[in-house]
Amino acid sequence: MRDALDVINGKWKLPFIISVTVGNERFTEIQESIPGITPKVLAKELKELEQHQLIKRIIIEDYPVKILDKPEPYADTLTPIIYALKD
Repeated sequence: MRDALDVINGKWKLPFIISVTVGNERFTEIQESIPGITPKVLAKELKELEQHQLIKRIIIEDYPVKILDKPEPYADTLTPIIYALKD
């Protein structure tokens, strides 16, 4: 439990994880779903969550290039903890 809380500690990580797990994949979709977050902070949080292997960045080489952020299976293990925190 302590390790999980260390990973999701911070003002924006939990809303970010929730946003991605409910289906927001594009940077702008995630930003719009989290009121008050700036693009700079969102990019920082994304990098940290990628390092913890909770989010995977997928780059689709097309025109224009699409970048999707998807939850890793490890992120699903946080779901019970998120609901416990909510309760």
